[in-house]
Amino acid sequence: MNQMALPLQWPADPRSDAFLMTESNRLAARMLEQWEAWPTMAAILTGPRKSGRSLLARIFAARTGGTIIDDAERVPEVQIFHAWNRAQADRLPLLIVADAPPPRWQVKLPDLRSRLANSSLAEIGPPDDELVAGLFEHLFERRGLDARPDLIEWLTLRIERSHLSVIRAVDMLDQGAMERRARLSIPLARSTLIAAGLIAEP
Repeated sequence: MNQMALPLQWPADPRSDAFLMTESNRLAARMLEQWEAWPTMAAILTGPRKSGRSLLARIFAARTGGTIIDDAERVPEVQIFHAWNRAQADRLPLLIVADAPPPRWQVKLPDLRSRLANSSLAEIGPPDDELVAGLFEHLFERRGLDARPDLIEWLTLRIERSHLSVIRAVDMLDQGAMERRARLSIPLARSTLIAAGLIAEP
């Protein structure tokens, strides 16, 4: 597994989380790396919530000097329209971060809709097993929790394949270990996550 800053040599803010790169998000990262070949100086980045899409956008902006519009569905369409035009005039890339691309993102302004249709698209997919395991390891390490490899493997095989589920599981295990004053273990994880509805009864 790679971190974004290493293979692409992009200077991530050390205060930020690492962007872990596997096959589930590699194509999106590569497309952003090749921004100079985009047909227009604008692209749309989509992906599930908590997938690291905002972090990837910040890394992109730091590397290219471009701009980002995050949570674009919640931004006035006229503002996005003017930012798109400005990116073409200045020849500096604009990255628009959204939950989904048009037409699933229902853009009402015709001129913006046509411009977005001509923009490149980078999509982060659901996490694969490698990324799920890497996220567990990374999040446990950030919280100072001793999660052994056998526990991470056990969790990876059972948790729902979503970034949000991994984060919720780590939250619950952190809380459960603190309440019981116990170290992380498979029995603790089993009882805690079944009670939280994050994994099914065996």
